[in-house]
Amino acid sequence: MNHSLGIAIESLVAVLLMLTIGYCMLLNARLKRLKADEHSLKATIAELITATEIAERAIGGLKHTVRDVNENLGNQLTSAAQISIQLKNQLAEGDGVLRRLSKIALAARPAGAPEPTEPSVSSAKAVAAAAQAFSDRRRSGGLAA
Repeated sequence: MNHSLGIAIESLVAVLLMLTIGYCMLLNARLKRLKADEHSLKATIAELITATEIAERAIGGLKHTVRDVNENLGNQLTSAAQISIQLKNQLAEGDGVLRRLSKIALAARPAGAPEPTEPSVSSAKAVAAAAQAFSDRRRSGGLAA
């Protein structure tokens, strides 16, 4: 019986050693996969870092461009406002000249001629619109008159 108990214990130890070896092989395979995943993860992280640096440089360039555009746009808006004021003043002066010319023309008419009505701003706009339509027809190749 001593031999059979010894053989049973030895057999049990052998089976446990075989299970341990199998489990170690399984752990080894998992560790290899984990190392392979670690290498691919490191490569992915390196690519992400590179992409982040490129994006940061691009954002810096865009900020610089926006700053330049903002300055240029501000200058252009200031110039446009000044030109608008100049045009408004010139239109007012032109309207005054037109009124004086119409008064001069009325004063120069013979006494018996019928008096035309004084030209208004709306009639001046109508004349300007007609001139614009005339020039548009002329540019498009149509008949001017």
